[in-house]
Amino acid sequence: MKTKRIIKMVLASVMLSGIPAPAATEITYWLWDINQLPSYRACAEAFQKKNRDIKVKITQTGWFDYWTALSTGFVSGTAPDVFWDHLSRYPEFVENNLLVDLAPLIARDHVPTDIYVGGLVKVWGRGTQQYGLPKDWDTIGIVYNKAMLDRAGIKPESLRNLDWNPQGGGSFGQLIAELSLDAKGKNGLDPAFDRQNIVQYGLLLNGQSDGLGHEEWANFAASLGWNYSNGPWASHFNYDDPKLIHTIQWFADTSLKKGFIVPAKDARQAAASGLFAGQKGALALTGSWLVHWFTKNCKFEIGFAPLPKGPLGRKTVINGLADSIWIHSKHPEESWQWVKFLASPEAQMIVGGYGVVFPAVPEAAAISEKRMAERGADVSAFVDEAKEPGGTFFLPISEHASDIVRILRANLDGIFLEGADVETTLEAANKEVNSLFK
Repeated sequence: MKTKRIIKMVLASVMLSGIPAPAATEITYWLWDINQLPSYRACAEAFQKKNRDIKVKITQTGWFDYWTALSTGFVSGTAPDVFWDHLSRYPEFVENNLLVDLAPLIARDHVPTDIYVGGLVKVWGRGTQQYGLPKDWDTIGIVYNKAMLDRAGIKPESLRNLDWNPQGGGSFGQLIAELSLDAKGKNGLDPAFDRQNIVQYGLLLNGQSDGLGHEEWANFAASLGWNYSNGPWASHFNYDDPKLIHTIQWFADTSLKKGFIVPAKDARQAAASGLFAGQKGALALTGSWLVHWFTKNCKFEIGFAPLPKGPLGRKTVINGLADSIWIHSKHPEESWQWVKFLASPEAQMIVGGYGVVFPAVPEAAAISEKRMAERGADVSAFVDEAKEPGGTFFLPISEHASDIVRILRANLDGIFLEGADVETTLEAANKEVNSLFK
């Protein structure tokens, strides 16, 4: 007892003397989505309560600037300890030895990896190495302006039964023609439709290509049986596949020749989301991660529908983000503790409670779906797509990712901005892409 009293007296004297407690180790964490910033601040708060010796500093940067800043950070030695990573980007980081292999840490701490939506763990690894643990998933669907559908006499529920093909466009092509209006109120089904004076587009796209088309043409081409490559870490791509050529041709013609899809040059500034909120079009293709944005920024009634079915059924990219640790982090153990927490059901339940994205843990995704419904957003279209057997496919996972994106972006800009020949452009692009692996 005497010893305990002495210890208490010493501690009290230290406190009274004004000697500060040891400073917490600060780790830096980067993300790109401002809509998710509040949920990750909440995660950091919960984490720091359990780990008083670690402080998490969060920085949010927009998508395009994010990757530029990250690349600069790798070169200059100022990259964050932990950062949001993307399936289409991380292979190049692996190639350049920029990421910590989490597999030994997962084994050491007995972290369960069977708690996530199927397939998402596997795509973040190569062989026995693991470079991320799943944090969320998303699919692609349609957001619609209900008033515009009503004026055209179209019932929203009919959007669930749309079909598409690259020859005539199917019922989806018919729909976006009907929803396209010129200055005199004529729609795209009218021979007198004036595509030079359009006041309402049937379909809105982003305009600024990411080279992968995962919010746009990739899903339609997949419904014909196309895929980027033959699997993760492939060294041969299929951008010259006739299935993709026919799909891109349909999108280009429907935009540049018919006027039913907003031209890329007119969508670059505001993207599909901004144009839709400004009521420039009746439908927009969008990812489930933007549901919150649409419900917050659209001052009119909206709804969500699945993508149309192609000849081989309905197909959508399913993507899942993960947190990666920079190989040169000065605080690798603290960074791992943060990554491990974010991958836990506890953290993903916090994220799910904000109703912005679907966390990778199914129970947390169900919470998010419920929160979205409470705000009036029926997101069953996105959820049903994810559950449809054989209905999803992944973004390309390969080396040379940034070069592939650069090549495709330039060539797709030639098609959608300048009207370049689709077949010869894609054949040349594919040849250039595949040459990267020789």
